[in-house]
Amino acid sequence: MKRIGVFICHCGVNIAGTVNVKEVSEELSKYKGVVLSTDYVYMCSDPGQKLIIDSIKNHKLEGIVIGCCSPNLHESTFRNAVKKGGLNPYLCEIANIREQCSWVHVEKDVATTKAIKIVKSMVEKALRNKPLQPIKVPITKRALVIGGGISGIQATLDIANGGYEVILVEKSPSIGGHMIQLSETFPTLDCSQCILTPKMVEVSRHPNIKLMTYSEVQEISGFVGNFKVKILKKARYVREDKCTLCGECTKVCPIVVPNEFDLGLTGRRAIYIPFPQAIPPSYTIDPEACPGFFPIACGKCADVCEANAIDFDMKPEIVEEEVGAIVVATGYDLYSKEKIAEYGSGKYPDVIDGLQFERLLSASGPTMGKILRPSDHKEPKEVVFIQCAGSRDPELHNAYCSKICCMYTAKHAMLYKHRVPDGRAYIFYIDVRSAGKGYEEFVQRAVEEDGVVYLRGKVSKIFQENGKIKVWGVDTLTGKDVEIDADMVVLAMAIKPSKGAQELAKKLKIAIDRDGFFSEVHPKLRPVESPTAGVFLAGAAQAPKDIPEAVAQASGAASKVLALFSSEQLYHDPIIAEVNEEICSGCKLCISVCPYDARVYDKEKNIVTVNEILCEGCGACVSACPSGATQQHNFTDEQICSMINAILS
Repeated sequence: MKRIGVFICHCGVNIAGTVNVKEVSEELSKYKGVVLSTDYVYMCSDPGQKLIIDSIKNHKLEGIVIGCCSPNLHESTFRNAVKKGGLNPYLCEIANIREQCSWVHVEKDVATTKAIKIVKSMVEKALRNKPLQPIKVPITKRALVIGGGISGIQATLDIANGGYEVILVEKSPSIGGHMIQLSETFPTLDCSQCILTPKMVEVSRHPNIKLMTYSEVQEISGFVGNFKVKILKKARYVREDKCTLCGECTKVCPIVVPNEFDLGLTGRRAIYIPFPQAIPPSYTIDPEACPGFFPIACGKCADVCEANAIDFDMKPEIVEEEVGAIVVATGYDLYSKEKIAEYGSGKYPDVIDGLQFERLLSASGPTMGKILRPSDHKEPKEVVFIQCAGSRDPELHNAYCSKICCMYTAKHAMLYKHRVPDGRAYIFYIDVRSAGKGYEEFVQRAVEEDGVVYLRGKVSKIFQENGKIKVWGVDTLTGKDVEIDADMVVLAMAIKPSKGAQELAKKLKIAIDRDGFFSEVHPKLRPVESPTAGVFLAGAAQAPKDIPEAVAQASGAASKVLALFSSEQLYHDPIIAEVNEEICSGCKLCISVCPYDARVYDKEKNIVTVNEILCEGCGACVSACPSGATQQHNFTDEQICSMINAILS
């Protein structure tokens, strides 16, 4: 029988406050196979790890069980310590007596009894563990970045400047994301286009960057270090290398549709360029708006194009690429105004959202920076800004805070007052959240210098009467009802995951949270890593963020990619499934349940084999196998049954 050492951690009072650690240690010292049982205040500390290392050598231990917190936090720490002690790291087991015991109990005797059972079950597992060796995996040192907003651009540039090739995929005809639509940015009021355009140009000219706009990821397979990606490159029907941006094509195009870049405040032609600074600098034909190609129903744009850039014969194509790491930077969309009927969204043209107001503020926008009402193009003298429109409303809309609304609403009101000095700006708010460098001072400036009126309370109803937009609300600080005859209402709409995020999550095999944002491994310690190895998160794809935070996270994701590429090869965890060929009946049930496509049917042998590199050891195949032919390394049926018996005894 193996010689097992048991080490129980106090974790300060996290465990010891509810569990009698000494009693657990004493009880385990009597258990079969245990030759050493001790405790320490902080096992993860350097002295705690040294205790493990010395004990392995002094007591000739052949297996280690540590009663502590979740293995998600410190499993690698303790495995490294065990390795330093001369033992195979996969002979170390973690008994979670914090999250699964002390944190969920109040009565000390109950928690102590449960902790003893948990540790005993892990001793049973340790007695049957086998030494394992990591599986070596080659690395393709190219990265894929999905999304061409500010976070995608930043991650792309950081990786490219680190000396590695990057493929940047953006579904729109140009990179830039929502940031390029903004007027100024808080709290410095920098022109967003002025600070973003140089980065966009750098992306287009960087020798290590392959830019694929008007493209979408169709399929992803493989594993960390060796992903295979299929990208759909949609047809522009305009040759980028020939287009001279003369604009003659738009002058003759007879079709006008709502302009997405200006959020419907203006129209655009069926052949268009999203905005003057677009990268790549080329026009695109919208196939849904164009009268038709087969046969050509119009062709006026081609007739006037002296550069012969129009090509109606262009076809969509699938581009296959191999990459070693993926950064997801798909950004955000705004919650639909039409879902908030009580605010008159979609019914009254002068009730607009924050991005539409940004376009009105922008010097390159539909009104060249003048604040004019969409309905009659007159200057509004009374503007009401409503925060948390669709946010912090678990009963009807979204429970979460969209984080940036307080700040950009203060910016909107401030810039409105700069352009319409005799106008009045009102902000309805629940509370003001201004956590950022210079943010609180910015809000105070809006109140004290620009005279913005803050009304603490929610708006109950908005309706139109006598050419005015009636806003009914309440000021909870004074306890009085508020009624404002507004010329314009601006809604700070909730931020939601971008369209297509859920479908992309399925392709990447990564999780999303209950709100639809991509989930990270750990919110504090691993905020840029997805649960799928080699896939990293950046920007608002993971949660609502302002520009500085999105840029910082993008650089963090890029640093993870660079760290990944710094090694010549990777090591895959060996806790994977294996197939006993003598028992396997070739029923193929395990193939359909494997979420990683790691199971392959061998026709000649009539058995199923395992691709060790793809297998992530989830155990789905083990539970599905009717004959017991599939077993997982160090998680065999024998081990599981012995652990259950230890808990029930």
